[in-house]
Amino acid sequence: MDDKESLIKWLQENTLRVTFTKTDGSKRVMLCTLRRDLLPKKDTTVESKSRARPESIISVWDLEAKGWRSFKFENVISVVLVDTLIHLQES
Repeated sequence: MDDKESLIKWLQENTLRVTFTKTDGSKRVMLCTLRRDLLPKKDTTVESKSRARPESIISVWDLEAKGWRSFKFENVISVVLVDTLIHLQES
């Protein structure tokens, strides 16, 4: 992924497995998305709870933790497209 905007577009259209380095130096693998149909019904946009964040931060919905998480774009190691038929939020 060459730029932050491309990654955000992919997140809005797909479920991705993003591997990144956390600020403490450890690696994290996260199944995440910004697809509206997979976001919580109550809070459908990141902006509704927006805080002042550095421009390099990307906020996403973590499908496994079922919560909003964020990472720095420059710390992304890999991005893998996950089958878009996965529905972890059946309830």
